[in-house]
Amino acid sequence: MATIKQTLDELMTLDGAMCASVVDSSSGMMLGSIGSGVDMELAAAGNTEVVRAKTKTMRSLGLNDVIEDILITLGKQYHIIRPSARKDGVFIYFVLDKQRGNLAMARRKTLDVDKEMSF
Repeated sequence: MATIKQTLDELMTLDGAMCASVVDSSSGMMLGSIGSGVDMELAAAGNTEVVRAKTKTMRSLGLNDVIEDILITLGKQYHIIRPSARKDGVFIYFVLDKQRGNLAMARRKTLDVDKEMSF
């Protein structure tokens, strides 16, 4: 099992990693963060709304499924939001430089670190 700090440190080992956080989606507050390039407190609160909106839409559509991850592609960055499979109401938020990062590896890494993260 890995602490939140160890989880964030592991995410930052990927080429192109800019910043990451673990967020409580009930409050929008960060449980931990690392890196720079994005106002992580603002991003945590804003992405909490993204997760809530997608969950509400899925419920309205009658989809009996779970969100594996949400990908936001910007001109220069990838933003990955991965709700934790281990802890309800928590998600990992990971920002990657689009030119230097590998999206497939980043998605895989967020999956792997979620499996090992302890709370």
